[in-house]
Amino acid sequence: MSFFPRRRHSKGKGYRARESAPIIDPELDRPIRLKVHRNVRAALDCIQVPEPKPFVPDPFQVEALRAITETDVLVTAPTGAGKTYIAMKAIEDVFRSGGRSWYASPLKALSNAKYGEFGEVFGAENVGILTGDRKENAHAPIIVGTTEILRNQLYDTMHQGQDLSVQLVVLDEAHYLGDQDRGVVWEEVLIYLPARVRLLLLSATIQNARGICEWLEWMRKAPCRWITTDKRPVPLFPLFLFPSGELAPLSTRRGMFSKIRTVDPKSFPKHEFPNVRRILDVLRDTNLLPAIFFLKSRADCERAIEMCRPPANPDEVKTAAFQARVDELLEEYPFLQHHQHLNHLRRTRVGAHHGGQLPHWKLFLERLMQEGHLEAIFSTSTVAAGVNFPARTVVIPQSDRFNGKGFVDLNATELLQMTGRAGRRGDRKSTRLNSSHSSISYAVFC
Repeated sequence: MSFFPRRRHSKGKGYRARESAPIIDPELDRPIRLKVHRNVRAALDCIQVPEPKPFVPDPFQVEALRAITETDVLVTAPTGAGKTYIAMKAIEDVFRSGGRSWYASPLKALSNAKYGEFGEVFGAENVGILTGDRKENAHAPIIVGTTEILRNQLYDTMHQGQDLSVQLVVLDEAHYLGDQDRGVVWEEVLIYLPARVRLLLLSATIQNARGICEWLEWMRKAPCRWITTDKRPVPLFPLFLFPSGELAPLSTRRGMFSKIRTVDPKSFPKHEFPNVRRILDVLRDTNLLPAIFFLKSRADCERAIEMCRPPANPDEVKTAAFQARVDELLEEYPFLQHHQHLNHLRRTRVGAHHGGQLPHWKLFLERLMQEGHLEAIFSTSTVAAGVNFPARTVVIPQSDRFNGKGFVDLNATELLQMTGRAGRRGDRKSTRLNSSHSSISYAVFC
């Protein structure tokens, strides 16, 4: 697929296009122009950074924090609605009373992100991390780690005839209960966890929440409250990029955009790799960066960053700040100075983030992205499970993913997790909003 970067305003019905002179696409060998549907143009005109204002908890957050002092709680809310705020305040209450907490997540990357975030709030000396790659400050009053490590600790304490010394356990991404391969780990944690330990489960995509609460009440002999909201703080606008270069809304009030229904499937070459260079140019020109690209495999992520090039007219201030921050982080991680992707990262401000990367390189990219220094991250679908990258846009160029054994179609939960990565509510700790946050976010399908 190919898309054209430079456009100027022109008038017309149905489509208002900003166009450049025709250029021969080297892959399709035909001239193309990018056209922007008028409904899309209206949505793009909404892009802005909201005015800074004090953080005020939503009613569902206040309700959840009241409930967790009395019962187990399951919170279901859209991605970006502020579930981590609930976890952090619940942990803070336990910490102030001298108790210990365990925050469990399905991903090492998510654990790394929360470890850094919690360390800033509670002090690095009070937070530890336990994953397959890292073991630091293991006796801290607040532990962040993967769910498998928590399960293993429960195994050990039961074998020794002891009790797990915590007062609160937070299970993030609780929809993993339904995962065919890893769901048993979540089930065992819930079964073996002593009923005296308060339990907080968080998820954006659990469909049978009431049934899960009833099961927990039966098994743990303790009440469990379900608290939910369907309000997404940052609205999501889905877009569709045609191979011809047309940018259209994915749907209208009448359903899917009519032109998408009639598109010839042969115009989407089955084995063609997405032209991420051109897509990035379009996103840059329409102010839709930073972005997360979800690709099928680790190899695709590596291939994608090799296709990228520096912007034609880089912002000198942002570029200087980025280079300075890279130098600072390299002082902290000097062993990354010879990483094979470092020079490419410096030139293009994009990175590949997946399970095949060195743990510290992933952490390096995560910090750059969270601070708003990167234009794009290319990742497999695993990043959709909760890593807080402040992206304005997500790009989904395929309808399947690699599950470790073969390629399978994306299901509704996975798609919701991916699109949910676009748009973040803002900084919970102050009145400042990151420049990557906006009043509207976008999912681009192509």
